[in-house]
Amino acid sequence: MRIGLVIYGSLGTLSGGYLYDRKLVEYLRSRGDTVEIISQRWGPYPLRLAQGLDSGLASRLAGLNLDVLLEDELNHPSLIAANLRLKRLGHAPILSIVHHLRSSEAHPPAWMPLYRAVERAYLRSADGFIFNSRATHAAVEALLGAQPGLSVTATPGGDRFGAALDEGEIRRRTQAAGPLRVLFVGNVIARKGLETLLRAAAELPEGSACLRIAGRMDAEPATTRSLKRFINRCKIGGRIAFLGALDDEGLAAEMRIANVLAVPSQYEGFGIVYLEGMGFGLPALGTTAGAASEIIHDGVSGKLVAPGDWQSLAGWLRQLSGERSLLLNLSLAARRRFDAFPGWDASMENARSFLHKLG
Repeated sequence: MRIGLVIYGSLGTLSGGYLYDRKLVEYLRSRGDTVEIISQRWGPYPLRLAQGLDSGLASRLAGLNLDVLLEDELNHPSLIAANLRLKRLGHAPILSIVHHLRSSEAHPPAWMPLYRAVERAYLRSADGFIFNSRATHAAVEALLGAQPGLSVTATPGGDRFGAALDEGEIRRRTQAAGPLRVLFVGNVIARKGLETLLRAAAELPEGSACLRIAGRMDAEPATTRSLKRFINRCKIGGRIAFLGALDDEGLAAEMRIANVLAVPSQYEGFGIVYLEGMGFGLPALGTTAGAASEIIHDGVSGKLVAPGDWQSLAGWLRQLSGERSLLLNLSLAARRRFDAFPGWDASMENARSFLHKLG
């Protein structure tokens, strides 16, 4: 099968959505499918809308002679007109890979009607969908006001690091002396909720916990500057370490030594990192917004708090720091929760089967 995939920038971009796309492309190619990557230029939202006015895009896509055209939903502002023209040309099916909707995120209220209208128009231009979670499926249904058309839900895998930690290793790590080791994984952007986590860290007794932050720091420079000012103002720099972007080996090493994974995002369409951390026996801290609850069993394999609720987060971390038996129970439950999810190969085969039925 000949498949096209439209993305912004490079497939190697560090984010959960790009990881999903990359894993799907790798799997399709490993099974003998041909995948053509069509890259568009990333930029501010108005620029991406302007890209959608390119009358030549549909002709270029039609010239690829594809059996199926995949589009990352992130590209929605740049594809509406092209999709409508492709349909008039009788093009192959157009499927959107939906990680999460822009209109599900927190944005200034004045912009939300535009985001919803543009995203709704894009979704209506697609013939089908690949969803990463039930929450994403429900968000699309709510925005469209109707059940989406042909679709499949193929959850991400959590097994890209290979063998997970066994229970013996988890027990030894939990019983080791020292402060609670809290790991945050994600690019430093407002949506990921690092400010909430830092506010919680500032409330903890000195020496009870340390926070290590793995992720790009240049994605939103203003957010990074603001968080560093907060750290300096609260004088908690001694318990915070910014690690920058890590490769798979470096991230796996951090997960091996951490006790807890905390990413209190404003919204997650799935939250691959929660599942990956559970493979290392890390109880996950997420929020009640989005799909985190599809992975984290509240009070069993982690904790769910409302977005921005740093007080509850601080209380939970304080409890884990002082009750290592509770930490152990949560860690073992997290490791078992990891086993309940399909790996990348099984999940991507689900998506591939869907493509082959349509192509």
